[in-house]
Amino acid sequence: MVPRVGVVVLTQGTRPGDLDRGIRSILAQYGVDLDVVVVGNGWQPVDLPSGVGGVALPENLGIPAGRNRGVEHVTGEYLFFLDDDASIPSTTFLSDAIAKLRREPDIGLLQPRVVDPSGATNPRRWVPRIRKGEATDSGNVFSVWEGAVLLPRGVFDATGGWAEPFFYAHEGIELAWRVWDQGLRVWYAGDLVAHHPAIEPTRHSYYYRLNARNRVWLARRNLPAVLIPLYVGSWTGVQLIRWARRPAALRAWFGGWMAGWREPSGERRSIGWVTVWRMTRSGRPPLI
Repeated sequence: MVPRVGVVVLTQGTRPGDLDRGIRSILAQYGVDLDVVVVGNGWQPVDLPSGVGGVALPENLGIPAGRNRGVEHVTGEYLFFLDDDASIPSTTFLSDAIAKLRREPDIGLLQPRVVDPSGATNPRRWVPRIRKGEATDSGNVFSVWEGAVLLPRGVFDATGGWAEPFFYAHEGIELAWRVWDQGLRVWYAGDLVAHHPAIEPTRHSYYYRLNARNRVWLARRNLPAVLIPLYVGSWTGVQLIRWARRPAALRAWFGGWMAGWREPSGERRSIGWVTVWRMTRSGRPPLI
């Protein structure tokens, strides 16, 4: 049977050329039935190709909430999320990725390898592993680069969706943990490719603050209570080493760190100890 894929493309309307490229890379996919919607986060989608729906949000609700709103407007047994500055170079990407999920039904989410099509050096953060290795090597992972991910809709629904309070940063870690908590795996597919420009996330003024706040929220929302201080403590140590020579960055980071403890983080839904054990046995205990 030809699989039906609900595709959610998120945009603020500031990159029309990139947006058009990404949409057309989706419409070029073979072997799948598509239901595509463009979500305008504080923007009215216009001039969309025939057959592509548009959802206008009156204000920028943040990346996770924007994606969630798109899910409400598409149908399909699979969901594919694509950022407006990403695209899919292969016309069989979705059918190849779905074939992988069907062959190995214990995979609940798939992230492709990310490549800058201009030939620029690809950031190592795009490979969601502590030990990066070769970007072409596939394997289990415990976080994802959120700009292009595929998962069965039933798995997505069981996660509770993207973490809306986060607004930006680390929502891919929570989504991955909640997939693992279903007894499934998250897969980095080094043999499948998405295109994206190599742009540093530090270009955002809120990068340091939201990274710290959301790291604390990630622990508060998802970890057994005894692991929360261990996880936050390990990441605090990492940041002290990483930004030791950048006091302004550290100040912003610790401002977010404090907000993470003081401000409400939203619904708490702790992963089980069985999940902690499975993640540890697979190489990534949820402590760092």
